[in-house]
Amino acid sequence: MPTRRSLRYLTGIASILALLAMAPGPVATARQPVAEAVPAVTAKAASVSAKAASAPAADAWQPPLSTRGRYIVDAKGDRFRLKSANWDGAQGSWTGSGSVDDPANHHSGQNSSGIPLALDRVPLPTLLADFHRLGINSIRLPFSNEMIHTTATVPDSAVAANTQLRGRTPLQIFDVVVSALSRDGFAVILNNHTNTTRWCCGIDGNERWNSGQSTQAWIDDWVFMARRYADEPRVVGADLYNEVRRDVLDDPNWGLGDQHDWYTAAQRAADRILTEADPDLLIVIEGINWTGIPVDGLPHERPTLAPARTLSHTLTDAHKLVYSAHFYGYTGPRHSGATGVGETHDPRYQDLSRDELYRTLTDQAFFVAEDSGKHYTAPVWISEFGIGSAETGTAPRAWFTHITDYFADHDADFAYWPLVGWEGHDDWALLRYDATGRGYGILDQGDWRGAAWRRLMTAPGHTGPVDRVPVWRMLVTDHGDHVQSLIERGRGDWDPGAYKAACPDGLRLIGLSHTSGRGLCTDTGADDPRAPGTAHTVVTDERYVPAGGDWASGYTKFQCPSDQFLIGYSRRGSRVSAALCAPARSPLGATGRTVWFDRSDNRPADAAGGDFAHGAYKGQCADGEYAAGIAFTTRVGGSGGPDALLCRRLS
Repeated sequence: MPTRRSLRYLTGIASILALLAMAPGPVATARQPVAEAVPAVTAKAASVSAKAASAPAADAWQPPLSTRGRYIVDAKGDRFRLKSANWDGAQGSWTGSGSVDDPANHHSGQNSSGIPLALDRVPLPTLLADFHRLGINSIRLPFSNEMIHTTATVPDSAVAANTQLRGRTPLQIFDVVVSALSRDGFAVILNNHTNTTRWCCGIDGNERWNSGQSTQAWIDDWVFMARRYADEPRVVGADLYNEVRRDVLDDPNWGLGDQHDWYTAAQRAADRILTEADPDLLIVIEGINWTGIPVDGLPHERPTLAPARTLSHTLTDAHKLVYSAHFYGYTGPRHSGATGVGETHDPRYQDLSRDELYRTLTDQAFFVAEDSGKHYTAPVWISEFGIGSAETGTAPRAWFTHITDYFADHDADFAYWPLVGWEGHDDWALLRYDATGRGYGILDQGDWRGAAWRRLMTAPGHTGPVDRVPVWRMLVTDHGDHVQSLIERGRGDWDPGAYKAACPDGLRLIGLSHTSGRGLCTDTGADDPRAPGTAHTVVTDERYVPAGGDWASGYTKFQCPSDQFLIGYSRRGSRVSAALCAPARSPLGATGRTVWFDRSDNRPADAAGGDFAHGAYKGQCADGEYAAGIAFTTRVGGSGGPDALLCRRLS
């Protein structure tokens, strides 16, 4: 969310030194059991038709959603462009000082009471009708972990325009809002915005998913929420955490394997959501919002999605990953958004020319969507951007025009912040309501933002069917197992004590690195080549190398049996431990070639997939081939890592 409202991030070296002597910020309140029962997990698609009749005809899209390359598609395979807005409030509005009961101590003087804003002023059906008039089709709905566990009911005044909600807890009101949005045709993306019900996003106890709570508790809460709405077919996504950033002492990281590793935490949460709660959800993973201390001369930056270039996520369903990022005019590639004390001399986004801004947006985020055929290729959703209707500055206004033009020109998915506010309090909101419920908004003639908004909402883009494209996903055994095949998970541990990796079901292993334990999976040239059933072969010796078939003389060869192909591997330290093979549904080619990569890269000249093992030698079969074996050596000077692949034609 916009840092101008509370992100006085790390404000100057003197403040930093003082803070370093302090403990991190407030922690979440004690967890308490929720009285309501959790609905059982069901397949959403089965209940869509029963609820579709109540949705407006203009929103007659078919859930669940999934991905094809850079696009999000519905169940029919048609493009579903996220034209979204953030309906905030349930994540909290208290700024962290003074009485929580005093509206002056809440963001913009708006006490949300821990529920979506404006339920005190406007009946829910009227709100939904106003949302439709904006042209949006989806809602990012923030919540806090504290909200889930709060048992106190909200004050009657917080739901004065919706008296049927009196006497309910914040979570129960959240339930009603989710159901109303879903039944009215909106796609709903749940967003875990904060740990505590407190305004984000500075040093406030909400810097990371595990600030004040364990990663295990955070993931458990996500499983709870995903299960809770599994029967709401238009709840389509889980936006895992908002603006991961530095706390007083430590930076988040992307792949180090420690308690601050956002890459690994997101991977774990995604796996549990998809396997234990709701396999239909999109998993939205935001890049890292901030690292370092914003003081001239000290390292600091907004990494956003740049780390995904060399380390991307592979989910158990290869068609559920969406990446996201946030952009505001007063922040910058290396600017926290602070003004005055703590402000650096780095340019803000609004200081960039149109061309500079376009290049920066591509470099920091949109390369993920625009670089087709890479291990990181996925839809990019700019899940927060915005500006105030009272803004008079030339540079901020130009920035808003430029960034909405970029979204329009690049057919981007987006979510404006915020959707709802109080008139006279938050002029950033798309819709503002006074105490009587009278509405004002971006579509009013006097709102300068309206022209840019209308262009964004009406710009041409891809509609209708989206062609299937090959999927490329990386396997990572840096710090443990990466078994993304549900079939193999169901079979149990096929190499106890080793680090194991297996491609998601429907994909095959096509590349390996000489060191680092990375692999590359794809479905190019063969949709789900695996035979029905759960049969597999774990290869730990050369018994399947036929007489006269020595394709890597002097090397140990783990070769799949005839008409089987590689889907995984395991290692103990740097040494190859086993090859995992699956039977094919149709006969495979039997002649092949040896691809060596022990001394340099050996990949096809036009190889797709991208650099799946940055800094390591890599070997990769051609698109029309499958990997049938791994060769390695443990002799003196050998690492025991993969040295060669046996690549054979698919047919």
